[in-house]
Amino acid sequence: MYAFVYGSDKNHQVFCCRLLLRVSLQQNKFTGMVEKNCVKNCLECGTPMVGRADKKFCSDQCRSMNHNRCNSDSSKYVRTINNVLRRNRRILGDLNAGGKVKVSGDRLKERGFDFRYHTGTYRTNDGVIYYYCYEQGYLPIEKNCFLLVVKQDYQP
Repeated sequence: MYAFVYGSDKNHQVFCCRLLLRVSLQQNKFTGMVEKNCVKNCLECGTPMVGRADKKFCSDQCRSMNHNRCNSDSSKYVRTINNVLRRNRRILGDLNAGGKVKVSGDRLKERGFDFRYHTGTYRTNDGVIYYYCYEQGYLPIEKNCFLLVVKQDYQP
């Protein structure tokens, strides 16, 4: 691979496959060229690549597969809990259209709400504990009755 340097800076740095070149450019003339056998392989499939020096993947398919593999939930357990939290948030949001609503626990349970999972709690000065699934929350107020609320400092 050859690295050609053009420019008007007095000192210019060029990276070529982990080799740092310092070249001096005077009067916009080519002043440096380095030959180095540097073959890069695709991070996903490992095939040799030709092209830009900073290229990481041989195709859009490999780039997409790498992104999906790196950003997928690492285990079934994490994926299951994330699905439960999203479902809980959706249920609270559907039932709480006005901002504050009283709902029975049976109504939450019949829609599939799971009280074991929440993303946070808030304790007031009086010791009352609100449970939140993201910005949607609930407060147990009676034996089988809950007050649904939306977190006040939430800004969409």
